[in-house]
Amino acid sequence: MMNWNKSEIDVVVKHAEDGFHFLQTLNCVQRAQLMHAIADEIDAIDETLIDTAHLETALPIGRLQGEKARTVNQWRTYADAVATGMYAEARVDKGGNGPFDLRKMNRGLGPVVVFGASNFPFAFSTAGGDTASAIGAGCSVIVKAHPAHLKTSHMMAEAIQRGIANYGAPEEIFGHIASGSFEVGQQLVQHKSVKAVAFTGSFIGGKALFDLGQKRTEPIPVFAEMGSINPVFVLPNYLQLHVASFAKQYVASLVLGVGQFCTNPGVLVALVGPDLEKMKDYIKQEIANVPAGKMLHVGIAEGYNHHKNEVLQYEQVSLIGVGEAATEVGEAQATIVEIKASYLTKNPNLMEEVFGPFGLLISCADELEMKEVMQHLAGQLTLTFAATDEDIKRQIILFQLAQEKCGRLLFQGMPTGVEVQFAMQHGGPYPATTDPRFTSVGPDAVKRFLRPISFQNWSNDFLPDELKDGNSLQINRLVNQRWTKD
Repeated sequence: MMNWNKSEIDVVVKHAEDGFHFLQTLNCVQRAQLMHAIADEIDAIDETLIDTAHLETALPIGRLQGEKARTVNQWRTYADAVATGMYAEARVDKGGNGPFDLRKMNRGLGPVVVFGASNFPFAFSTAGGDTASAIGAGCSVIVKAHPAHLKTSHMMAEAIQRGIANYGAPEEIFGHIASGSFEVGQQLVQHKSVKAVAFTGSFIGGKALFDLGQKRTEPIPVFAEMGSINPVFVLPNYLQLHVASFAKQYVASLVLGVGQFCTNPGVLVALVGPDLEKMKDYIKQEIANVPAGKMLHVGIAEGYNHHKNEVLQYEQVSLIGVGEAATEVGEAQATIVEIKASYLTKNPNLMEEVFGPFGLLISCADELEMKEVMQHLAGQLTLTFAATDEDIKRQIILFQLAQEKCGRLLFQGMPTGVEVQFAMQHGGPYPATTDPRFTSVGPDAVKRFLRPISFQNWSNDFLPDELKDGNSLQINRLVNQRWTKD
């Protein structure tokens, strides 16, 4: 990890400008071919990558193998979507009541800075979805590697550069900065030639970057995904029918990956009664068998223990159950506690995320309290109903309120699986993200880094391929208000 001064950062950003200008010469099909070339090189990295990431993050080998496959799939899925021209959104309007020729499409914003995430060394870091979607949009990328897995990041950066070289594109398309310095990140966000930022991490970090982006002379979008408590509302009929299996499912999701997923279901909301008491007993039994898990790095483990102990100090908080005790530095003990809903208005900070295997059960005296809990929720990535159809019919207002609070609303199941699909929405109202209109997972992530431009009365020779007469790319276009490939 080297120290970067301002002049060195200027050089990196200047290269990114050149890379962006090259990408703007490629049509959507050519950019997709470039992305597949990069995917080929990531796919070809041997097990050394997995071993390196395992040593740097303590993540299990199997988890890392799956994440690498997911990362390759992201590049290929996004590339195939880009190749269809759907993100160009080409429109052509000619003739009509006057001699006009208007054509509009989306183009890339400019160089994008991507901050690597700590908890996903592949899928949300150097070669992750932010980098893939930015290049898919026609933007060059500068990655600021996460200091927790620098060797892994360097290997991924080299694979990206090999893919770029194999395609025949200039290396300036992609830049890599290894630095743990906040000042370096600050300078990148504030650099006049940088046009957008992508970040996955803590609220404090994401909000700081967002504020920097807004305070610039030329404000830029900062797409920050900043975590979530991902509440699970378990409703009476469902709980009565599935109390034991639900407790097992909830604990398994809560402790998955030592609770280090941004969709970790950190809050559980239920009505008081005999079935809730049964659920608490089952939860206590389930969590008691959970071994202490090693977190991504010591700093995260220390933060987990600090925030967990802060919650446990409240007199109103009662312990439901704990997992096996931590015996090594960097390990986390799974913990689930309970608080009555009536205390939340006095202690709203209890609804803040504790990053790790920590669950907070909010017990509600009646349906009105459950509704009040929903109303007090901040924006979330996900919100889940463990419910039957009858439960939802009974509490249809709760269902309607939930749609205002999250980006992904689940009916049963758990939120910790995030599929790379067109219909996935991995984003949500603030403070889950800084812009709820966009997703950071799925091909639609490309939309973040685009802006429309309209061409009026230009000769066919000068138009982008996506807008030319003849439609050689055979993409779907809106021509005189009619969708066609003609």
